[in-house]
This record gives sequence, C-alpha cells and structure tokens, in this order.
Amino acid sequence: MRSILTCAALVPLVAGWAVEAARQNTGAAQQPAGLPFQVQVVADFESPWAMTFLPYSGMLTTEKSGTLNLVSADGQQRKRVDGIPPVSSAGQGGLMDVVLHPGFTENRLVYFSYSEAGQGGNGVVLARGVFADGARPVLQKVETLFRASPYVEGDGHYSGRIAFSTDGYLFFTNGERQKFEPAQDPKATLGKVLRLVDDGTPAPGNPLAAKGFHPAVWSYGHRNLLGIAFDASGNLWEQEMGPQGGDEVNLILPGRNYGYPIVSDGDHYDGKPIPDHDTRPEFEKPKVSWNPVISPAGLMVYSGKLWPQWKGDLFIGGLSSQALIRVDVEGTNARKGDQWPMGARIREPEEGPDGAIWLLEDGRREGKGRLLKLTPVGSGSR
Repeated sequence: MRSILTCAALVPLVAGWAVEAARQNTGAAQQPAGLPFQVQVVADFESPWAMTFLPYSGMLTTEKSGTLNLVSADGQQRKRVDGIPPVSSAGQGGLMDVVLHPGFTENRLVYFSYSEAGQGGNGVVLARGVFADGARPVLQKVETLFRASPYVEGDGHYSGRIAFSTDGYLFFTNGERQKFEPAQDPKATLGKVLRLVDDGTPAPGNPLAAKGFHPAVWSYGHRNLLGIAFDASGNLWEQEMGPQGGDEVNLILPGRNYGYPIVSDGDHYDGKPIPDHDTRPEFEKPKVSWNPVISPAGLMVYSGKLWPQWKGDLFIGGLSSQALIRVDVEGTNARKGDQWPMGARIREPEEGPDGAIWLLEDGRREGKGRLLKLTPVGSGSR
C-alpha cells in the first residue's frame, strides 16, 4: 500500500476562500488570511496556459484556443498578436508555452508550442517567429522547428514545455500521449526531454544518439511533463503528472531513464498497480513525489528578489489541488516546502522582473482564468 505524503506546511483551506474574495476586486492588492503574500488581480483571460515577460515592459500570454496576447504591465491593455498557426484545442491541446530567445533584444525571436492534427493523429509542435510590436503586433516569419513523433490518436499529454540553457540549447518536452510504451521507445520522441539547437535540429552530443535513440533525446521514461526550468547552477528541474498518484519533481540528467510506465509512485487509473521506483534502482527516482496528487502545472525557479528566503526554490501551480506549491531546493536535492491554497486551479507560475510572483488561473474548459500578482505583505499594490 502506498504511503500518503502530506505537505510540511499546509495552510488552512480558509485562505483559499479569502483568495476567492480578493479576486472580486480587480486591481486592488488583498491580503488573504494565512498567506505570506498579498494578491492583486491584474487581468482576466479565456483559459490561459503560459506567460513570459518582455525585457522592456509587459508580457506575452497564451490562451488554449490559440490566441497570443501582448499585455501591458498593469494588465489594463492587451492586443492580440497575429501570426499563430491553426491550433487543435480539443482535450488537453491548444496553444501552450511561450518563451523568448536568450538573444531576444537583438533577434526578437519568440518560441511557442501548440498541438495540431496531422498524419496518424495529433502531436505537439515547436515553432518560432519574429515579434513585431506596434498597433497590430504580429509574429513574422513563423517557422515550424520540430514536431513530436509519432503523431497518435487522442488529445492528452502533449506537454510542450520550453526552456533555454545558459549555453544556448533549447530543451523541449514531449508527453507520452497517454500511450504508455512510447516513453521507453528509443525511436519515439514521446515521453522524453529533448535537447535541440535553437533552430530545432537535434543538439550535437546528445547522450543516447549512439545507442539508437532519436538524436534529440536527452532523457526518457517520462509521462506528462508540464514544467521545466534551469536553476542558477545550471541544473535542469522538471515536474510531471503521475498516473493515479505519484506526481513528480525530477532533476533531469543526460541519458537517464526515469522509469515510466515500468515504475511510478502511483498506480494505473484502472487500479492496476505499478511497481515503486524503489523496486528498480536502475531508474532515476524523483526528488519529490506526491500521493495524493497535486496535479502540477508550470514550473519556475525563484531568484529571491522579494523573498530572499525562497531563493533557488521551485514554484509549481496546482490544478486539482488548487494551490501554489513551493519545493525547497538545496543543491541537487529537494524536499516539500509549502502548499498554499489559492481557491482556483493554478496553471502557471512566473517571476516578474521585480521579483513578484505571477500566477495564471487555469479557468477550466470554457472558463475564465485570472492573472494574479503576488507581493510581500505590506508592500502595497505595484
């Protein structure tokens, strides 16, 4: 029987109700009871998925249906950014991640991921375009860089998260699409972390290419990878949804097998057990796992500008848990920190230029999702 792991510091549920009340006053910073931050409602979107801050001001946000928005820093102005290709938004599909190239100030390149229908079914795509601001912002010269392989039937577990390393390589996640076996298939990119050159070609020196794997594969044996981020030391952290139990935070190491679906700290949804990681030491174990699940979404490493005590820690959005989760990181080790109830499904956490923590609510299907700004208690609305 699997042990039930509880958060070290679970704030009472009443705090989530207070956040719900705070959401009714857009623009005003509220201090929900029991939370170590005040919450300001900045904007409202239709089922948002991801955001990234621009170096001069404002941000880009994605919406599931296929809309990319240019949003002012105060959330009061937004413009649709044209140029996004047609998106298949059924099920878990849609317009997903959005990330700036490290050299954005010079090349204006914006990278994004989305799901599409194609030969054999559906798959996730990595693309980029040149951002042109103005009265009618647009992504110009949009090009497809990489497509997951193979395309399969169904509309789940696309993943599609993007992160750049300090040496300029692009890391891209492909979920196993609820098909299980592709996570261990060396020829498939499904259930993998990929390392690419910024033009979408497989990076030279990937550790498994000589063993017959797809040349882009960096690590494998993953399920639904919904967050990746590098810390200040260059370590790559990843979170993924487990099956029935067993959500994970992993330290991603080159060439390693993370075991799914052979091992997991959860079980199949039909009740069939999956052996624990401890039974198969040849597979990489998660640094942290949750059972009951948190349904993790999005991942960031915090810089510590406004909360120095959290510098280097991971922040994760919680969907079914309706929470913001902090994971305490020490070097290459991690343990559970805080789990703050937010009264809504949290799709994405992101750090703003001043160190504030920004959250996107999921909004569920056909629903709204608010953009929230978290600042230290007593700091005032920013």
